[in-house]
Amino acid sequence: MKKLVVIAIIAGLFTSCEEFKKGIEDGKRDAQEKTEAVTNETPEITLYKFSGGTVQANNLNLFAQGDTYKGESKELADAFYVIKHPDGVLLWDTGLPEMLVGQEPYTPEGGAFTISRKDSIKTQLASVEMTTEDVDMIAFSHIHFDHTGAANHFPKAKWFVQSAEYDFANSEEIKGNSFYAPASFNQLTNVEKLDGDKDVFGDGTVIIKSMPGHTAGHQVLFLQLKNNGPTLLSGDVYHFEKNRQDAVVPQFNYDIPETEKSIKEFEAFAKAQNATVIIQHDAEDFAKTPAILN
Repeated sequence: MKKLVVIAIIAGLFTSCEEFKKGIEDGKRDAQEKTEAVTNETPEITLYKFSGGTVQANNLNLFAQGDTYKGESKELADAFYVIKHPDGVLLWDTGLPEMLVGQEPYTPEGGAFTISRKDSIKTQLASVEMTTEDVDMIAFSHIHFDHTGAANHFPKAKWFVQSAEYDFANSEEIKGNSFYAPASFNQLTNVEKLDGDKDVFGDGTVIIKSMPGHTAGHQVLFLQLKNNGPTLLSGDVYHFEKNRQDAVVPQFNYDIPETEKSIKEFEAFAKAQNATVIIQHDAEDFAKTPAILN
């Protein structure tokens, strides 16, 4: 009798273990199915890369403090991007002023930069069968003149801007400062002010992230691309790869300590997301980035 009881107990334990194991496997399968469902439901977006001109930095040391790049010069890209989502189109930056199109390269007073632009934004949008009317939303990484040059082509677009940047754009502080051209975006009246990050379409595929310091309300753009994977557009957190390697902060930044904080946050976020970082002003980054990413 005792032997039968022992056998019954062992059988019961075996059954319980099997049921427990089955429960774990079912849980794993359910979790995997949920993950796959979320992945399948995530809208596919497309990133289009365009050239907003070229900036020849004749005095590269402006992009550092002290004498880090003293006596050096460097050609910088001036990229802008269009992000196409099933629920709308976002324009990220717009490049240099369009008055440069068809002109010889121009060197403003002081000689620190020589700037040029070959194509208008309308011509470039047409190359991917889009018009200015197709752009629903616009956001600048910041309001320096080399990012807002063609903005007034989009007066109907909703403008996403950090409150600090909007206030700065309308302040006495920027008057007479050659880095700013508020007239280049004064047609943007459909304004949505941000105080931090913005999930543009509410599904995690396009997120504006606040990274102040270069200007009062500087921001970067995170994209969840199906094939390219997590992708991060730098704005002017960095201007070229060596800036990033050495965490160098330009001497003309609005707030240097705040920039240093944003750099740490940028790198931590990029690492956490395992994101491909595209440095918008880096000519090599621009050259190697495909014209269309998805």
